[in-house]
Amino acid sequence: MNQEHDPIVRPGHYSGTHGIECLEAIRNMLTPEQYVGFLRGNQLKYLWRFSRKNGVEDLQKANQLGQWLLEEIRKNGT
Repeated sequence: MNQEHDPIVRPGHYSGTHGIECLEAIRNMLTPEQYVGFLRGNQLKYLWRFSRKNGVEDLQKANQLGQWLLEEIRKNGT
């Protein structure tokens, strides 16, 4: 992942003290099937709330989660 702050791909508030990205820590703690479920749930969250909260930015986040989901499925066949 890109190491610079990006509000869609790498928001600064999800980076730990030692530069560990929250998403990577979660990915390492879950099975591939659990990680796919995590991505699907978060994508749905952003699609659900976009018209009431952050509009286009939430749609961009949902799209990014969809890209990560697609990569995970291609990689692991989950």
